[in-house]
Order: sequence, then C-alpha cells, then structure tokens
Amino acid sequence: MQGLILINAYPKGEKFYRQAERIKEELEKLGVEAQIKRNGEYAAWLSSDGAARFEAEGYDFVVYLDKDKYLGELLEQKGLRLFNPSKAVEACDDKMRTFLALKQSGITIPKTVAASLCYTKGAKADEAFLQNTANLLGFPMVAKKCYGSFGEGVELVHGIAELKELAQKWLFEPHLYQEYIAESKGEDLRVIVVGGKALGAMKRVAKNGEFRSNIELGGRGEKTELAPEYRKAAERAATALGLDYCGVDLLETNGGPVLCEVNSNAFFEGFESTTGINVAKSYAEHIVNVMKNGRR
Repeated sequence: MQGLILINAYPKGEKFYRQAERIKEELEKLGVEAQIKRNGEYAAWLSSDGAARFEAEGYDFVVYLDKDKYLGELLEQKGLRLFNPSKAVEACDDKMRTFLALKQSGITIPKTVAASLCYTKGAKADEAFLQNTANLLGFPMVAKKCYGSFGEGVELVHGIAELKELAQKWLFEPHLYQEYIAESKGEDLRVIVVGGKALGAMKRVAKNGEFRSNIELGGRGEKTELAPEYRKAAERAATALGLDYCGVDLLETNGGPVLCEVNSNAFFEGFESTTGINVAKSYAEHIVNVMKNGRR
C-alpha cells in the first residue's frame, strides 16, 4: 500500500512538515509506503473532455493536509481516497458552512448571524442589519471571518460604533457574528477525533488580556479529562461533517458543551506533548483499517 501526504503549496512554518512527518512515520511502522509532497509538485488538471488527470501514479490514498477544495475534488474524481474527504474539508474551511452542516446533529452552537455578502464597490455597511444583529446578540459579540486559522480574523466587539467600523473593514470578506459565551472566557477544550472516536482533550487557556485561547497566540495547553457529554458532542460534530480526523473546539458552560469550531487539519504536536496521546498512530491505524476493509 502506498500513500501520498499532501501539504499546502506555501506552508507557513516547519510545523506543517513536522505534522506530515509524524503521520509518515506511523504509516511506515504499519508497512505503508508514504511520500510527503507539496500541492503543485505533481501536475493535476482537467482534460478537454472534463476528466480528472493526475501526473503521479501508484498511490492508493492521500492524507490531505491542505484546504484546497479544487485539488481535493479533482483527486477524488481520479479515484483516490482522501483523508479527509474534500467536501468535509470544504465545510470546515468556511466557518459559516460548518455551522450550517451541523443542523439536526444535536450539538449546541452559539447564536450565529451571517454577514450579508457585498459585491458593490464603494458600498457602506448596512446600519439596519448591524442594529438588528446587535439587538439579537448583544455586546460584547464575537466577529469571525469565515476563512482563517490560528485565531486570525476573530475579534471581540464591544459596542455599536465598533461593530460598524469592523463591518465596513470586512465588508467584502465573508464573515459572521456570534453571541459571546462569557462562561468560557479565554478557555476551550480541544478534542481530537479520529475515525469518529474522541481520543482525548486538551484545555487551552488564553494568555492574560486575550480572549482567544489559540496556542499560536500565546495560549497554553493543559491535560484534562474529557467528560462523556463533551466526548459525545465532539464525536457527533466529526460524524456530521464526514471527517476521518479533526480537532473540535468546545466551550464549557453550565448547560453543557457549546461548539466553537471544527478544524479538519488540526495540528496535534502540542496535543501529543500535553496529553501523551499518540495521535499520529491512531490516525495511521484508521487510514490502514479503512483502506484494507474497503470503507469509503
């Protein structure tokens, strides 16, 4: 069996390579040959008859550590099994689509409003929409760009003047607004799910003065127990989105778990060192099991 581990064409730091190397290491322990390549190192295209073409041959599957929705779908049309599937990656890459995909899953989410998309040059943010959003969500509220990682494009908005300013700044970018869950200020649970089963959890705690708990923004990770209701919520989210592997971020409240985000390409280096759980091994075992048993 031979696998391709595909990372983004423009990796932002060595952690992208380290993640890929860990998965490669565990796959090879299971007797699977694996190569790490960047998106674009192999030619991929649609021929004149619309058929998918891929320069490389001999791969049985692709560990898809990228968010390029076009290449992912093209590789699937070529017959390759992707971990994660392209549609699941696409749903997680767009935060609003993530929440839309979780309907009827039984998972609690923050009250969420999608900002109106604007294509008109010189337009001004709709003040009536912003006032309605403020009336619905109150202040402070969380504003998020639909596309972004590592806490980038996430802001805490404290009043209507600040909301109007931010809405104008982000007018031509897809974004959303959410109610602020004060109970979980500066903290969340990062749960890693593989093959529909939660491996464990790491509590992420923001640095002083920061409401975002991302490790990349100075937050720290702490080992913690994963309560059954939080385990169930994380597993439901992964299943609803069709993910083989993901990181599910949950907010802790008196009423139970509230889903914050789902990351289809969550980094596990910090999680492994904090919890002692071998995530790469579990992911490699899941991949091999799926391929040997012919499950899509």
